[in-house]
Amino acid sequence: MSDAVLSIRGLERTYVTAAGALPVLTGADLDVRPGEIVGLVGPSGSGKSSLLHAAGLLEHPDGGRIAIQGRDCTHLNERERTRVRLATIGFVYQFHHLLPEFSALDNVALPMMIAGAGRRAASDRARDLLTSLGLGERTHHHPPQLSGGEQQRVAIARALANRPRLLLADEPTGNLDPTTSGTVFDSLYALARSQGVAAVVATHNLELAGHMDRVLALRDGRLEPWTPSGG
Repeated sequence: MSDAVLSIRGLERTYVTAAGALPVLTGADLDVRPGEIVGLVGPSGSGKSSLLHAAGLLEHPDGGRIAIQGRDCTHLNERERTRVRLATIGFVYQFHHLLPEFSALDNVALPMMIAGAGRRAASDRARDLLTSLGLGERTHHHPPQLSGGEQQRVAIARALANRPRLLLADEPTGNLDPTTSGTVFDSLYALARSQGVAAVVATHNLELAGHMDRVLALRDGRLEPWTPSGG
């Protein structure tokens, strides 16, 4: 798929355990287009995190090809992988990993300043992102002063701060109660859509998965279409 932001072919990943080799990805293929939000489901240990880590250039797969915006990134050195991550990819995890000593605004502005943006421009964009996520009155609060759902929305804003083309979210609502999960997912979905980001969201929440553009299930190390009936 030539216009895919993320294109994965034949991805393989095997871990060595005390019991022997444990293959978790055995030829996974995936294409994600601009503005498309793809759900990724499967039981614990099925390889969801491994796929996201490989797609985000955080781990080297054992086989296969990963292209981001048409560029083959499979064998890039660490410096180039870091450059691609900083310029192109945003990450959201189950736990927000916010810096408690900084305000919500500064947590979002910091990645932009690291990437070279000026303080004023970074703060203005951080404020706009937080406001779009319903946190306009909470910009100067520190993470311990925010609820779990608010903290995760700050993490979403931070992930999108540098205008990535690809968003990878690993169980972004997994640590939240059902009501808050829905609110956070709606925020992620709406903001990613408005920014035109290609997103892959791994989740155990099948109800939320049903609201994504399409959903893929990891089975026996490969990706296949998932339907609400599990078929």
